[in-house]
Amino acid sequence: MTSRPLFLAAIALAALQAGAAPAPDDAAMLKLASGSGCMTCHHIEAGAQGPDGLAPIGPAWRDVAARYRGAAGAQDQLTRTVMAGSNPYSSHWKGKVSGLAMPPNEVAISEADARQLVAWILSLERPR
Repeated sequence: MTSRPLFLAAIALAALQAGAAPAPDDAAMLKLASGSGCMTCHHIEAGAQGPDGLAPIGPAWRDVAARYRGAAGAQDQLTRTVMAGSNPYSSHWKGKVSGLAMPPNEVAISEADARQLVAWILSLERPR
């Protein structure tokens, strides 16, 4: 009978080794985002206003998570956007935000930190 608990423990260990990592700490990600200047244009929750009562400069991160949830390559694509910026002529947030494009952020955040932040953003759930 002792083999069953060992079998279950082995399955749990295999799942962890297969890439099931714990979610990054919210406080650490917010500190990283604030220190990198992300919070100047973005909010976590939808409905926040930008300067002078306009639409926010950038999309709310919960909206980003909802739009890209389950999309193949989303983390890589969004990390590239954070690092290199976005094209103002192909923005799918047009009319929803007051900013025209995301500027390149390679001087403000490392690619490794951007990747970690994007993973956290994609993990955000929509409020119920």
